[in-house]
Order: sequence, then C-alpha cells, then structure tokens
Amino acid sequence: MASEQPGFWARVQRASVERLHIRLESLVVLLALSTAMALLSPYFLSLSNFLNILLATSTIGVLAIAATFVIGSGGLDLSLGSVMGLAGVAGAFMAVNLGWPSVLAVIACILAGAIAGYVNGQLVTRAFVPAFIVTLGMLGLARGLALVISQGRAIYGLPPEIVYIGQGRPFGVPMPVIILVLTAIVAHAVLAYTRFGRHTLALGDSEGAARAAGIRVEHHRRIIYTLSGALAGLAGLLFTARVNAGDPTAGINYELTAITAAIIGGTNLFGGRASILGTMIGALIMGVLQNGLTLLAVQSYYQQMAIGAVLILAVFIDQYQVRKESRV
Repeated sequence: MASEQPGFWARVQRASVERLHIRLESLVVLLALSTAMALLSPYFLSLSNFLNILLATSTIGVLAIAATFVIGSGGLDLSLGSVMGLAGVAGAFMAVNLGWPSVLAVIACILAGAIAGYVNGQLVTRAFVPAFIVTLGMLGLARGLALVISQGRAIYGLPPEIVYIGQGRPFGVPMPVIILVLTAIVAHAVLAYTRFGRHTLALGDSEGAARAAGIRVEHHRRIIYTLSGALAGLAGLLFTARVNAGDPTAGINYELTAITAAIIGGTNLFGGRASILGTMIGALIMGVLQNGLTLLAVQSYYQQMAIGAVLILAVFIDQYQVRKESRV
C-alpha cells in the first residue's frame, strides 16, 4: 500500500523550513495579529508606531537570539534578563563613576555578560548542576550584584558616544534596530550554515549521538552559554544606551519574553531544532502584541498574562506539530 502523500500546506511548510529556516505558522500568526491590531487601533499602522515596535523589539530580539542558541542545544538560560541588567550597570559604572573611555565601557558591558555566561557553562559542564538550577541561581546573583554595584540606584550621565548607540538614527532608522538586524544576520549564518551551528543542533537532538560523532560536548556547551551571556551583555548595552542610564532593575522578566519569542519562531523547547529568522518573527509577534495592547490601553499586568498565555500556546502548538510529523 502506497504511503499517504503530504498535502500542499505540509509541502509548503517543509520547503519553508528547509530553504528559509522558518515555520510558516509563525509568519501567519504575525500577519493575523498585525491585521487585528490595525483594525482595533487607527494608530497602529503609522510609520512612527512601526519604528517604535522595531525599537522596543531590538533588546528582546537580541536576548531571543541568545535563547535560540541555548534552547536549540538542549539547554536553558533563565538568567538572560538579570545578566542584561548587570551588564548595563557594569558599563555605566565604568563610564560614569570610573571615567573610562566609551569604547572600554562598551566592551565592559559585553564582557560582563560573557563572564556570567561562562560561569553558567562551567557549572553546567564541570559541576554537573542542571542548567535550570544554575541559570536560576545566576538570575538572583546577577541581579543582586547589579544592585550592589549601583547601590540600588540608576547610574545616569552616560557619554554621548554610548547614548548614540541607543538613541542615534542614521538615515532615520534607530541604531538598536540596525544592530539587531546585523546581529540576526550573523547569528543566522552561524546557526544555519556553519559547523558550529550544526554541532549546536546535534547537541540538542541527542547528546549521546553528538559525543559519539566526536563533538566535544562540554567544550561546545560552555561556548554556547558564554555566547548567550555576551548577547545578553549586548542587549544590556542597547537598553542602557537607549534610556541613558544603567538601571539595576532592567530586564526583569525579559527572559520569559525572549524564550517565548524563540519558541514561537520554531525553536524546539527540548532542543535539536532552531531558527534565527523564526526567532525574529517570534520577537516581532511579542513586540506587536505588547505595542497593540498598549495602544488599546490594556494595563501592564494583563500584558504579562497575555505573554504567559502565548508561551503556553506556543509550546502546545510546537509539540503538536512534532507529534504530527512523527506520525508521517
């Protein structure tokens, strides 16, 4: 008996995953959500609002890229938001309190995040502590350290060179948006077309098989967590430059939004499948959702409920799709 041939939609979905590395469901959700918000609010389709969405998405987008690498490898990083806050405070402290040149302060932001990520990777691979526990502990540790460095207060008065990173608009496009696009292009190329990306997904698919194939599992996982921390540091730089202050409370609950964006974009929560382009679509979905709810004057705690509901729905749809494909 001949096996049942997949339908047109299934073939289109498969082609989009193989060629574009995105899941069409995410794109459909983004278009449907944008249409709904445009119908509900007359201000949604304005150019200024569109730029506001991209600007608000830039920080979450960078964090979501970090989450994509970690989750795709079968790991988890719950410390992204806190590391982002710590990195922003570290850079602001170096620039304002110590008077370091702007270039060194920028490096300090990213380096602070990378160090936190390296510690996460070391504890996961050397101490054999589950990633959930390690990154949950780092969530509290990084947030507490940020409060200690800043003495519980925001650090204001950043140099104009750093402020330009967050508030500059070359050719009318916000600098954080440009940085997000460049970061996404590089991350997509690395994950989709390099040996590092293949090893990352192989690690998430089956650690035992990856080890048998000669992949240095522990070393590779440490690099992934260090990369995740560095990207969180970059997100901290963007946020700090945008608000012109190193805020120790920055990034609270951002890890939830970043993980949601990655999963909506097609990253498998249990590893083995990930897409940077899909994650960018997921980040835009979260940005459109938050922006639309704000335009509709929905209170912030209802927005948090909506994000939580979207996360649960995204995981359900993802696992349903996985079970459906396994039966084909």
